[in-house]
Amino acid sequence: MIKFIAKSVFIVTSVMYTPSYSNSFQKAAKNNPHEITAPSIKTGADNYEKYLPLLKDKKVGIVTNQTGILSDKTHVVDFLLEKKIAVQTIFAPEHGFRGTADAGEHVVDGKDPKTGLPIISLYGDNKKPKAAQLAGIDVMIFDLQDVGARFYTYISSLHYVMEACAENGIPLIVLDRPNPNGGIVDGPLLEKEFTSFVGMHPIPLLHGLTIGEYSKMINGEKWLKNAVQCKLTVIPCVDYKRTMPYSLLAKPSPNLPNDQSINLYASLCLFEGTNVSMGRGTEKQFQIYGSPFLKKTNFSFTPKPNFGAKDPLYNGKECFGEDLTSYPKLTQLELKWLIKAFQNTSDKTKFFNQFFTKLAGTKKLQQQIESGVSENEIRKSWQKDLEAFKKMRKAYLIY
Repeated sequence: MIKFIAKSVFIVTSVMYTPSYSNSFQKAAKNNPHEITAPSIKTGADNYEKYLPLLKDKKVGIVTNQTGILSDKTHVVDFLLEKKIAVQTIFAPEHGFRGTADAGEHVVDGKDPKTGLPIISLYGDNKKPKAAQLAGIDVMIFDLQDVGARFYTYISSLHYVMEACAENGIPLIVLDRPNPNGGIVDGPLLEKEFTSFVGMHPIPLLHGLTIGEYSKMINGEKWLKNAVQCKLTVIPCVDYKRTMPYSLLAKPSPNLPNDQSINLYASLCLFEGTNVSMGRGTEKQFQIYGSPFLKKTNFSFTPKPNFGAKDPLYNGKECFGEDLTSYPKLTQLELKWLIKAFQNTSDKTKFFNQFFTKLAGTKKLQQQIESGVSENEIRKSWQKDLEAFKKMRKAYLIY
């Protein structure tokens, strides 16, 4: 636990979109010609003329990871230090400061070897910054790259940071970034009884908001504990439209290596609540799916420990399924692969696990699939809730 004698600024930081690609994203772009980077877009972090004056003579805490870079690949922590901003502490979300931890892996506190700054984990038992960790802070800055899916936990970290700021009277500045899944709004809404760290708010699986817009929604809808609200400023992206395709400069997490995986993520992540692998332990994470219990096909893969999965599901076992690496870009949540896998599995009673309802945010989806309801009928059952959400969402749109 760290106490600051002088006043500090807390920053939650993240990844940026830029005109160029990292190697993995560049390869994905070649394989997927429909992906074109919009070179003129300036993220909130690159829009520093708007937020640097707000940090003058402040001390700063930063929640960041490997995505927290400017368009020239300078990490936002280094950038702030170069600008003589008194950064005090780094706070890291799921996957850690360098983004190397597996999903759900415990991330310990430590020290950044480059800057010598202390790192405090905001994952595990310390999801919400404690008052003692915020002592003396003047301003909080949040800058994390989201991917537009309800169960991607960076928006859960946003919730807890906002709540801590509100309770401790600390203003929050959110540096906005484009949503790589654009304006897609789709999927069942979360029901309150299934609230968890992979689903904290009554929103669809794909919410179609930037993280700055999402922060406005959390505040405006009074979703924080005891309906508190924080003093919020969003630094917007420049020359960004929601319809623009956008490619990330760095992996937002270890198992999202390229544009294709990010686009398929929301649809394939539902397999996390089943006995089907979505490619962890391969080089095609969230671009393939399969299991030893599906019918043999021409496509198979064998998971093995790698950078993104130290002990992947079905380690060393052949899995049969589908390769979606060249599948056209999705514009909605797709259920067809989930339904197909359920229909083809060898023992349907062992297909779903308890995690599925947390991911889906409802028991209805599993019940519908088990009952043989068609994808079209399932989609129709969401429409009333989706229309209500879209109407509410309009109040928080920036772009």
